[in-house]
Amino acid sequence: MNNGDLTTLTIIVGILHSGIRLATPYLYAAIGEMFSQRSGVLNLGVDGIMLMGAFFGFFTVFKTGSLLLGVLAAAFVGGLMGLILCVVSITYQAEQGISGIGLYMFGLGASSLLFKTMLGTVEGIQGFSELHFCVGSFCLADVPVIGEIFFNHSLMTYGAYALVPLAWWVLNKTTWGLKVRSVGQNPEAADSLGVNVIQVRYTAVTLGGVLAGIAGASLSISLLGIFQENLTNGMGFIAVALVYFGSWKPVGVLAGALLFSIVNALQLWVQVLNLNIPSDVAVMLPYLLTIIALALPFRRSLQPAMLTKPFTRGEN
Repeated sequence: MNNGDLTTLTIIVGILHSGIRLATPYLYAAIGEMFSQRSGVLNLGVDGIMLMGAFFGFFTVFKTGSLLLGVLAAAFVGGLMGLILCVVSITYQAEQGISGIGLYMFGLGASSLLFKTMLGTVEGIQGFSELHFCVGSFCLADVPVIGEIFFNHSLMTYGAYALVPLAWWVLNKTTWGLKVRSVGQNPEAADSLGVNVIQVRYTAVTLGGVLAGIAGASLSISLLGIFQENLTNGMGFIAVALVYFGSWKPVGVLAGALLFSIVNALQLWVQVLNLNIPSDVAVMLPYLLTIIALALPFRRSLQPAMLTKPFTRGEN
């Protein structure tokens, strides 16, 4: 193998490793949003929830040194914000798109205010470290190519990927998953069979909030180890788009998250390697890909029939 081949292989391994790693927050947030949308509720406030989860997760670790408490704090705040959306969008039946944007604006402003008053400046923490899966002196992370790509990530990254089959099982093999799908497709029929539509939607949206909060924490206490204003930079909106891209299915969401993240990693490497491609073009590549994917007409026909439509018991 000559130096040119070695350099090319190193770049490919670096792109794939970065792509798998960068997909972490998208997977947590998009899987959570998938449950919400499958129940019939669109949450455009995911990015705001991620910001709040990122701040409270980071601040908890910064003060206590406990990564577990940081994740729990992010999950709690995310669930609380999910409940706020439930009250506004489900109980009071406000227009879901507008209430979601309102939640996003609240999260953006509140996280910025909390950062300025409780931290004041960008601080660093020792976040989740990479797991190498060692037995004695042998580590899977040391296996050439495969080890670097798949066995050199943090616990939160592996948790995000484990969430995909778990979400599939919950959605397709449990009674609660059947209820979620039924209230998203035909809540009147579900109600006539004794399903509490409001309760199921509350649970699904709150779960989505919990996972969005964890998604934010995966940024601040795992991938980056810092918190700064607008840390997510619109990631929550991409997560919402990935639910559409993935046709409201966990495996589809995984495929979309990996595709977006690998293209994103590619544009980062393009800038690092100083290739003869304008940096602005490289930066917009993953977003352009998302727009093209969302424009495909067949995906819209797969969405839950009652998505964004409120339910009032007794109405036809």
